[in-house]
Amino acid sequence: MAVHELPLERATLHGPFSSERAPALTVDPGDAVAFPCLNAGWRWDPEANWCEDAEQGHALRGPVEVRGTRAGQTLVVRIDEVTPRQWGVTWGDGEAFSWRLEGDTWHSSRGNTVRSEPFLGVIGMPPPEPGMHSTSPPRRWGGNLDCKLLIAGTTLYLPIPVEGALLSAGDGHGMQGDGEVSGTAIECPLERAVLTLDVRDDLDLRMPVARIDGAWVAMGLDEDLDLAAEYATETMLDLMERELGVDRKYALALASVAVDLHVTQVVNGVKGVHAVLRDDSIR
Repeated sequence: MAVHELPLERATLHGPFSSERAPALTVDPGDAVAFPCLNAGWRWDPEANWCEDAEQGHALRGPVEVRGTRAGQTLVVRIDEVTPRQWGVTWGDGEAFSWRLEGDTWHSSRGNTVRSEPFLGVIGMPPPEPGMHSTSPPRRWGGNLDCKLLIAGTTLYLPIPVEGALLSAGDGHGMQGDGEVSGTAIECPLERAVLTLDVRDDLDLRMPVARIDGAWVAMGLDEDLDLAAEYATETMLDLMERELGVDRKYALALASVAVDLHVTQVVNGVKGVHAVLRDDSIR
């Protein structure tokens, strides 16, 4: 396995998703990509944007082409490392509140503290349609998922929409609650993130899924929160049929007593719900 360093340069940084963007890097399946990233507001330090020509949307690193991948396969994204810088900001009704990181604890400008659980808010690929596409709404092939469970040590599975995958990532979060009710987490740049990229042919996913410590996670996305919950449930039932070897009706009965639904976020236009099935919940 090779580890490719993606330096923080304007040529390796972009805003909107587009399948027409040239890759910033090409890797083989099984390789890792290591990179720093700006916060969602295109900042490395608190005072100013990192560049004068910041684009609309999140400041994303990439795209990274995974050699030989094609639409219809599944991209496997193992999240190996997410290391934040020492500052962050959260917006509340138009006002910015700053944070500083000391060890594993974030300290707010008002004196409160929260633990540090950093993750990438955006991990995803461009829609197959031509043109530029906003980074704000999450999609079936990932993007602005804002799922706080996707910390280092977890693996995300995404349907591949375009040849080469063209994965981009960014939007460092130091900590976030389910819902992300103000529209922002602790928005922070990352000193370093490391993602290992692989591909599978044996998964047919309707929505993203993830493997976290001791559990499976199935995601649902839609402008309608009820439909997002339905899609998360249906995706989880797919998982349960495959992983537990049960039929659909029994999977639904088991899910009703062993699966938890969480509201991922309600602020990105397309809302998110994630279903969690812990390994120890069914014996």
